[in-house]
Amino acid sequence: MTLANESRLDMMRSRLKQHRQEQLLDHWDVLDERQRTALLDDLEQINFAALDDLVARYIVSNEPFTLPAVIEPAPYYPADPGIDLVGRYADAIKKGVALIRKNKVAAFTVAGGQGTRLGFEGPKGAFPISPVRQASLFQLFAEYIRGTNRRYGADLMWYIMTSPQNHAETIAFFEQHDYFGLARARVRLFQQGVMPAFSPEGRILLEEKYRVAFSPDGHGGSLLALRRSGALQEMADTGVEYISYFQVDNPLVHAIDPLFIGLHALTGSEMSSKTVPKADDLERVGNFVRGDGLTMVIEYSDLPETLAKARGEDGQRRFDAASIAIHVLSREFVERLTADQARFALPWHRASKKVSYIDQNGQKIDPTEPNAVKLETFIFDAIPRAAEPLILETVRTEEFSPVKNSVGSDSPETARRDMVHRAVRWLTQAGFDVPLAADGAPDGVFEISPLRALDAAHLRETLSSPILTRGCQHVWE
Repeated sequence: MTLANESRLDMMRSRLKQHRQEQLLDHWDVLDERQRTALLDDLEQINFAALDDLVARYIVSNEPFTLPAVIEPAPYYPADPGIDLVGRYADAIKKGVALIRKNKVAAFTVAGGQGTRLGFEGPKGAFPISPVRQASLFQLFAEYIRGTNRRYGADLMWYIMTSPQNHAETIAFFEQHDYFGLARARVRLFQQGVMPAFSPEGRILLEEKYRVAFSPDGHGGSLLALRRSGALQEMADTGVEYISYFQVDNPLVHAIDPLFIGLHALTGSEMSSKTVPKADDLERVGNFVRGDGLTMVIEYSDLPETLAKARGEDGQRRFDAASIAIHVLSREFVERLTADQARFALPWHRASKKVSYIDQNGQKIDPTEPNAVKLETFIFDAIPRAAEPLILETVRTEEFSPVKNSVGSDSPETARRDMVHRAVRWLTQAGFDVPLAADGAPDGVFEISPLRALDAAHLRETLSSPILTRGCQHVWE
């Protein structure tokens, strides 16, 4: 054994004994030098300072989620402002544009997932999604940032959080496509943190004799990743004040929205969120509520069905604000949440999962039932900790069509359909006659790149007298 590994091993043995995790070195004697180095590398990723508390609170103990005593609908700014809000929205757009022009805003994409559920080999962000060009999700987001830069004379940074599973592939994809026209210095990729899987007794599992069974620490861990990667400090050094957060699976997202950013800034909010009306009472999305006086999200699985189906005096759904994972966060708020990296400010969520592991005899066990506990954090748990949290309603068909499943709802088919319908709506609002079939559906396939326009009003400025032919594919870049 090398002297370096011998020194590391002595320190690790002491640490593991202190935290009752000595089983992680059960197979040390049969490992070669490369495997020993890999195991020590894994063990040194574990936050032992917080380990005992996590095991006691979330692994050995399995306390159910406690609902707030008083749950009320959360107030939000409507997608269509009334006369009392028109002026405020105009001021917010002006403020948002000013912040964008000064590069006070950065885009932040959470992109740790693989395309496995879509039948796609590779990072989910590399999945070809647009209806005509088959542009990837990453390409669409890059074009949105380029389109924003062009429209407002900005030069925005784009931060992308990957995972250990897809980091190298994601970098290679960006290299292959020359960063989709963005300057490489304006795109920063870094990895998500991980958490070990535990046995029900609180023992960390090995997936191989020399590898810890790790899994991503949840989208809430994106805030810690900003801190650990140095991205948060880089933002502070370059004057970025606001972070526009979105997840990689939504091709309709307005990656940089002046209205949203401006409302966030003018109201002094530390964390703002977008919402859409729920598709049905039991849609599998989080629900924005006021719980014991605090704005928060309650997961669909935790919201009592009586509340999910409750109606107001007007017959409308009382709890109708769906969480769609689009946020603006103030940089200083993220700095405060992540100041103590050993004890992250967000709570952990427990999930029982099937995890293959190496037993004490060195045998690989592939369970048929859940045998392990995984922990992750959720970004929306930051909302109750924020000052002046704000919720802005948007239109589902304008900005939310996630790609989660290979077929059925929230699939590539539905996302492409929604991209075509949005393009047709923009063309119509811009004053152009779009050919329609007898059933009213678009007669053709239509795609508008964010390089051409960011919204319908922008399209009126950038497109004149298009030739629209029935049954044909149309694309504007």
